[in-house]
Amino acid sequence: MPRTLALPVTAAVLVLSAAPAAGQTIPTTPIPEPADPGQAPITSPPNPMPKGKAVGEAGTALGMLRLLPEAVPTDAILPGLDEELPRQSVLEGGFGISSAQANSESYLTYERAIAQASPFGLSVAGNAPQTPGSLVQTALPDNPEPVTSGFNAPENPLLNVGALNGSAHARWSPTEGPCVGTISDASTSVASISLLNVIPTMPDLSQVADTRLKEGLSSLPGPLASLGGLLSGSGGTKPNADGTGSVLSMPNTLSTRSAVQLVDIPGTDRKAVQSTSTLQAADINILKGTPLGLTIKVASQPTLKVTSTGDEATSTVEYTAPVLSVERNGQKLFELDAANPTKDIPIGIPLPGLEDVPGFENAKDLPVIGGVAELANGLLKPLTGAANGFVADLGVLRLSIAGLDQKGTHLEDPFKGFQLGASARLLDLQILPTKALKDALPAEAAENLPSSLAQLSLGEQVARAYAPEGGVECGFTTPPQQSPPPGGGEQQPGGPEKLAYTSAAYSSVPLFWTGTAMLLLGVVLVAGLPHRRRPAPVTAADPRQPSPRPRDE
Repeated sequence: MPRTLALPVTAAVLVLSAAPAAGQTIPTTPIPEPADPGQAPITSPPNPMPKGKAVGEAGTALGMLRLLPEAVPTDAILPGLDEELPRQSVLEGGFGISSAQANSESYLTYERAIAQASPFGLSVAGNAPQTPGSLVQTALPDNPEPVTSGFNAPENPLLNVGALNGSAHARWSPTEGPCVGTISDASTSVASISLLNVIPTMPDLSQVADTRLKEGLSSLPGPLASLGGLLSGSGGTKPNADGTGSVLSMPNTLSTRSAVQLVDIPGTDRKAVQSTSTLQAADINILKGTPLGLTIKVASQPTLKVTSTGDEATSTVEYTAPVLSVERNGQKLFELDAANPTKDIPIGIPLPGLEDVPGFENAKDLPVIGGVAELANGLLKPLTGAANGFVADLGVLRLSIAGLDQKGTHLEDPFKGFQLGASARLLDLQILPTKALKDALPAEAAENLPSSLAQLSLGEQVARAYAPEGGVECGFTTPPQQSPPPGGGEQQPGGPEKLAYTSAAYSSVPLFWTGTAMLLLGVVLVAGLPHRRRPAPVTAADPRQPSPRPRDE
């Protein structure tokens, strides 16, 4: 059972949470307690026993897809707690996940170090089943070499993933514990990605009451779920491998790497726990294959590194923030960076009368993205003046980079030290409903419309490190003496190594065998002698029987 639970617990942590851990350690198998207070302990300390204590984790995901985020209440066993917990998405899926964990306090030895490279992670309404195809290596025992493999992405209507490769390496010394350099190291790489060629959560506007909006929707070459024909999805078809017809695609190789290791602390022989999450990305295409498409150039690669020395003053978080340049047809439109982290791009529907506005006579019946309409000759024309009144913005395409989120905590259990965690994301792409879309829906449907219809997150990074005060001490020692069990029980004295020699004790052995032989001989003799009949008893004569003949003298 513990081996079966180890992988899904790890995958669930990665898929469901990108926020830094606050005041808890990595979830592992709980230590069983004896049923009887006077019972001996379940396990005894190893001999020799490593001195090093270290806890750390790093996780990186190439992408996360969330449909209707914060739309499902979180189930909780305790009454009233479900209202305090954050709401979950209807569907969450992660791909290209790498995870590295180290925990010296785990009860099971193979949970001391876990390295995992997974093609996918999945969560439905907050429930995360185990996904096949994951590559996992655990320690103990120690692994001198990593395991590597290729993944095959399953067929699905939301994303198309090229060749996936993964590597996982987990290390732990039976005598030195975490003092092996790099404890856990996992990486994934993917050749290409294209996803979300249809927006299944887009509300149905076929029965809209507004006649102008209804006529504008009917003139589009496709339903609103495919952004009026800009997307290729219909009937559950898979996204195109080249990225055309998808909301987002990345044609070049991307990779993630997560590692937990011990590093030197200057001026001392102790070690610090360091967790590192690294993402390598190139171009990101939005609405590829359309004149309204955008290209995002990743000018710098994000790296998140968290180091805990056990002391708050010397523990650090280092983050290389990405700089994203957004272009269209080679022309730079804007940048996303720490100073300008968000940009909204409206998605509008052309209404009847736009063709009567000067300059828009030949406008195509296609959605207007970012205030730009496509003309019949393929040219793009920004909306100006009166043309703005003939476009209904039903959605917003929001691009944003997540700022660094970090938190540190002093802990006393399982050991006294300092824990530091941080998280960040390369790019968030959200499709948000507007007031115009809510006004077009019936009152009940508008009230239940979530704040976000879909969310794509690229390059989610999480790192956490926890070290004892003064740093990790390497080396080993013998286990401490076991104290008497509680409840007044005392250890019973053991027997002597050798019995004392006495003639009476050892001479009884031949006497036993002699008596046994004589008993067996008696049984044989009794069985072999002939049997003699006993004389019949003398009774009164029966007058009906003849008298016995007299016996001869």
